[in-house]
Amino acid sequence: MSKRLEGKVAVVTGASKGIGASIAKALADEGASVVVNYSSSKQGADRVVAEITGCGGKAIAVQGDVSKQVHIERLFSETTKAFGRLDILVNNAGVYEFAPLEEVTEGLFHKHFDVNVLGLLLTTKEAVKHMGPEGGSVINIGSGASSMRPPNSTVYTATKAAVDAITGVLAKELGPRRIRVNSINPGMIETEGVHAAGFVGSDFQKMVETQAPLGRIGQPDDISPTAVYLASSDSKYMTGETLLVAGGLR
Repeated sequence: MSKRLEGKVAVVTGASKGIGASIAKALADEGASVVVNYSSSKQGADRVVAEITGCGGKAIAVQGDVSKQVHIERLFSETTKAFGRLDILVNNAGVYEFAPLEEVTEGLFHKHFDVNVLGLLLTTKEAVKHMGPEGGSVINIGSGASSMRPPNSTVYTATKAAVDAITGVLAKELGPRRIRVNSINPGMIETEGVHAAGFVGSDFQKMVETQAPLGRIGQPDDISPTAVYLASSDSKYMTGETLLVAGGLR
């Protein structure tokens, strides 16, 4: 059975754990060679690479802070050195910290916007230089927060609303180069980060479970098949779309 991403090369940012790790593994399962980018968790990234290569796939880990231009340049030079091309970029790296308005600071603002918005722009800017005439697929990981707008999330939600807007703008800008740009906006997904932030077992989780039509929070493997779809030619006539994958919660 031929795999949908055979011969393709993908970079997944922030792929040492959570949704990014799940997407990296799913792309590799479909035949893509995957660059597992991480900022600080080398151990996590190496584990993801080992899981992929253990199943006969191809992957390398490359460190890089997406908010720094020099790191990004290195990420893509390492990618082309290892695999010779680039077809798919998944902009998954992100940070989130919820805070009420009175706790919003310059530091909180810049921490979020530097990674979630500037990082996504710098990474995409560099990635498209490495995509060939046949084009490629850029997949942004936004958030259901941009439409649900939960309280105490002004800064985080603002970054994800920016991601929605950037997705639409870049779809138009990069369309002539056959580069498609779409976004996946997950709902509450049970990841290491969500556990660390104290969301698991919280009132927020209970709200999701009572209000989402599917009655549960999501798992990373609820998101990764959508990334495979957007990376593959199955979605070849789709660009500028924002897909809400949130169990029906709106």
